[in-house]
Amino acid sequence: MEITAAVLLISFLLLLALNVPISVSIGIATLLTMLITIDVVPALITMAQRMASGIDSFALLAIPFFIFSGLLMGSGGIARRIIDFARVLVGMLPGGLAFVNIISCTLFGSISGSAVAATSAIGGFMIPSMTKEGYDKNFNTAVTVASSTTGLLIPPSNILIVYSLASGGVSIAALFIAGYLPGLLVALGLMLVCGIWAKAKGYPVGKVTPWREALRKTLDAIPSLFLVVVVIGGIISGIFTATEASAIAVLYSLLLSVLVYREVKVSQLPELLVKAVETTAIVMFLIAASSAMSWILSYENIPQTISEALITISENPLLILLTINLVLLVVGAFMDMTPAVLIFTPIFLPVAVELGMSPLQFGIVMILNLCIGLCTPPVGSVLFVGASISKTSITQLVRPLLPMYAVMFLVLILVTYVPAISEYLPRALGLID
Repeated sequence: MEITAAVLLISFLLLLALNVPISVSIGIATLLTMLITIDVVPALITMAQRMASGIDSFALLAIPFFIFSGLLMGSGGIARRIIDFARVLVGMLPGGLAFVNIISCTLFGSISGSAVAATSAIGGFMIPSMTKEGYDKNFNTAVTVASSTTGLLIPPSNILIVYSLASGGVSIAALFIAGYLPGLLVALGLMLVCGIWAKAKGYPVGKVTPWREALRKTLDAIPSLFLVVVVIGGIISGIFTATEASAIAVLYSLLLSVLVYREVKVSQLPELLVKAVETTAIVMFLIAASSAMSWILSYENIPQTISEALITISENPLLILLTINLVLLVVGAFMDMTPAVLIFTPIFLPVAVELGMSPLQFGIVMILNLCIGLCTPPVGSVLFVGASISKTSITQLVRPLLPMYAVMFLVLILVTYVPAISEYLPRALGLID
C-alpha cells in the first residue's frame, strides 16, 4: 500500500507542477497507480469502467441544466437588477456599497450556482463603481472574492450535488436547505468586517433611494429572485426532484432572459449552449477521473488507513475535527472543489460519522472549507478572477482578505461544532429525522 500511495501522490504532484490540467493529472496518476497494482489490460478496463460508472448517475443530470441556467442568468441582465435591489436595501448605510457588493454576490451566486460567475458579473460592475466612490480597489476586490463563494452554500449548488454522489446518497434536497444558514452566516460575518473597515477608513455613505425608484427596482428584481423560490419550493413540497428542478430552472431562466427582460437574443442561445457544453464536459471529466482515483484509493484501503491514523491522533473528537478542517483548508488552497469533494469525502466522512457528525453536516463543513480555498492563494480560482477584473496582484489582495478569512474560519468552526446550524432547517421541514 505504501508504494501505491507514493506513486499516486508523487505522480499527481509532479503533473500539477508541470501545469498539466488537474483532471488529466488525476487520470494519469490513477492509471499509473493501477498499472503497478494490477496487470495492464485489467488496469485499462478498470479505469474505463470506473470513469464511466462515476458519471452514470441520474442526479448528475442536474449539473448541465444548472450550468446553462446560470449562463442565461449571467447574460440576461440579472446581475444589474440584483445590484440595484441591494442598493435599495443597504446602500444608504456607512460603507453601504460594500454591503451592496456582498448581498449582490450572495444572491447572484445562489441563483447562478457559480462563484466565478458571481465574481465576474458582480465584480465587473461593483469593483469600478466602489473605486469611483472612493473605496480602495484592493478592498473592493477582496469583498467581491470572499462574498462570491457564499452562493455555493446557498442553493441551487452543483457542488452539493457532487457531494451527494460522493457520500453515497445524502439527500440533495436536505443538502440544499442545510446550506442556507451557514451561507447567510458567512455573508453577515463579511458585512460586519466591511462595516468596521468602512468606518475605520471613513468610506462614504450612500444616498437613500427615493421610494418610487426603490419600488421600481424592487419589482424589477423580483422575477430574478423568484427562481430560488420556484426551485427550492418545488423540491421541498415534493412537486419535483432536484434533477427535475434543474430543468425547471432552465425553462424559467430562458423565459425571463429572452421574453421578460429581453436581454438575451435567440441568436445568442447557440453560443450559450456551447459554453454550457464546454463547462459540463470539464466538470464531468473531473468527476470521472476523480471517481477512478477514489476507487484505487478504496482498493488499496488508503481511506481506512488514514481514518484509523486520524482517530489514533487523539481521543478528543474536537481536536480530530479541527485537524480534518485544517487538512481540507490546505487541500482547498491547491485543488479544485469537484475533485477535492470526490477524493476526500470517502477518506474523511467515515471518521466524521464515527465521531458523531451526520453526513449532512459534514457535507456543509467540507463545502465551506473548500469555499475558503477558492479565495485563497496560490490556486484559488475566484481570487484570480477578481484580481484580473480589478487589474491588481494577488499579494495586494491578501491584506484586506485576512479579516474576511478570519470570519469565514469562525463560521466554519461554528458549523463544525454546532450541528443545529446545518440540520435545523432540514429537520424542521421534515427532510431528515
